Amino acid sequence: MMRPARLAVGVVSAGRVGSVLGAALARAGHTVVAASGLSGASLARAERLLPDVPLLPPDETVSRADLVLLALPDDALAGMVRGLVATGSVRAGQIVVHTSGAHGIDVLAPVAEAGALPLALHPVMTFTGREEDLERLAACSIGVTAAADDEAAWHVGEALTVEMGAEPVRIPDSARALYHAALTHGANHLMTLVADCAEALREAGIEQPERLVAPLLSAALDNVLRHGDRALTGPVARGDLGTVRKHLAVLADRAPDVAPAYRALAKRTVARSTAAGLLDTAAAKDLTELLDDPAEGHPDQ
Repeated sequence: MMRPARLAVGVVSAGRVGSVLGAALARAGHTVVAASGLSGASLARAERLLPDVPLLPPDETVSRADLVLLALPDDALAGMVRGLVATGSVRAGQIVVHTSGAHGIDVLAPVAEAGALPLALHPVMTFTGREEDLERLAACSIGVTAAADDEAAWHVGEALTVEMGAEPVRIPDSARALYHAALTHGANHLMTLVADCAEALREAGIEQPERLVAPLLSAALDNVLRHGDRALTGPVARGDLGTVRKHLAVLADRAPDVAPAYRALAKRTVARSTAAGLLDTAAAKDLTELLDDPAEGHPDQ
C-alpha cells in the first residue's frame, strides 16, 4: 500500500475524535497546521493533544490544509460542508475526510464538486479525548468509504487508516446506514443494558455490582463473538417459563423502567434460540405468549 505524501492537516473541530485523530496523523508524520474549537473543553484538549497548533475559525483551518478532517456531530456535518464550500475554503486537490458513522460520502458532494477528494473514515471505538485513545486506535477498525468507482480514493483512505495505527474495513456507501445502525445497537444499547443491570442489582441491595457482573458479562461477550447463538444460555434459552414469569413480576415491581426492555430482548432471545435449535417450538410458543401478555408482570395482577 502506497503511503500518502506528508500532508498539512486541518482539524474541524478539536473535539474528542478530532483531537485524537489529529494527534494520530501527527504521530504518523503529517503536520497539523490548524484546528478549530470554541468550547473550553476543546481548547484544553487541543492544547494537550495538539500542542502549538493554532486554533482558528473553520474556514481558515480548511484553507491552510491539504487534508481536512471534519470531526463533527452527524447533524452538523452537512451544514458545515456547505458553508466551507461557500466561503471558498475548499479547493481542488484537497482530501476532505469526515468521521461520521451515519453518513457516507454523499454528504461531501459539495466538496467533490469543488474538486476535492471525499472520504469517510469512521473509527469503530468510543473516545475519551485523552492520550490513551491513541493506543486504543491500534486495536480498532476504521470503516472506510470512498466513491465506488475510485479505487485510488479507497487506497488513500486505507493508507491513512493504517498510518493512524488502525485496521481499514471497506464499507460501501449503500451499506453505511445499516452499518452504523448495527454498531449503535451493539455498543450504545449494550452500555444502556449494562447500566440497567447494575442499577437493578443496587436496588436489590448489592454493593459494587460492577465487580459482580464484570466477569459474567466479559465471558458472555467473548462467548457470543466466538460461538454465536450456540452460546446462548439462561432461562429463555432453556424454556424456563416459571423463571421468566417471576422476572416479569419482580421487574414490574422493583424496576419498572427496565421491564419493557427485558420483554423485548427476551422475545429476540426466543427467536434466536429457536433458530439455533436450542429451544423447541412448543416452548418458544409458550414463552412468546407469556412475553406478549401485558397482564403478566403487571403489579396489579
